[in-house]
Amino acid sequence: MKKKVLKLSGIITVLFIVTTGFKSWTNAITSNKVVYNLPSVNYFATVSQEKQEPAPYTLIMTPFTGNSFVGFKEALGFKESQGKYHVINTLGYLGKYQFGKSTLKRFNIHNTSEFLKDSKLQEDAFLALCSVNKWILIRDIKRFVGKRINGTIITESGILAAAHLAGAGNVKRYLRSYGAEEFEDAYGTSIKYYLKKFAGFDTSMVEPNKKPEL
Repeated sequence: MKKKVLKLSGIITVLFIVTTGFKSWTNAITSNKVVYNLPSVNYFATVSQEKQEPAPYTLIMTPFTGNSFVGFKEALGFKESQGKYHVINTLGYLGKYQFGKSTLKRFNIHNTSEFLKDSKLQEDAFLALCSVNKWILIRDIKRFVGKRINGTIITESGILAAAHLAGAGNVKRYLRSYGAEEFEDAYGTSIKYYLKKFAGFDTSMVEPNKKPEL
């Protein structure tokens, strides 16, 4: 019987050395020290409670892709400047929608520095330009929407986008020549490309207006 007690004590001693992070208890019957597999009160106090910083991430902004007018203007703005209001390109075109200075003067906007800082003014100017272009091209919209020119189905939104790129006069010539009189800007972007890329948006809320006010 003594041998068994000594053997048990030896096992217990080893266990106690290995599990120093646990609370020890005493067996009242044998007076041998017995270790139960229970954590002591302060066992978890050694775990760091410092606030961890979130892992770094990259925020990627993408334009709204619905087919409403909001979707139309955001898609066009993203194509023109990645949606950045403060951008001036290498040819001097300004803002989210890359306005030329002559176009801005049409709307009595002369201070280009303030224009670049004013996002609302840029949005208002874009809507105004769409209204003017729709007024100029209203007959062509009625005549050509639904037809196919150079493999592209013509839509109202495509016409308005192309007019923003090339001017209403160039779009009119393109449509009436059934694509024979093409236009490309200084970066090689064509009317045909814009007619296709911005087709199918709902621009019915744009009212044709010869002299819109901002």
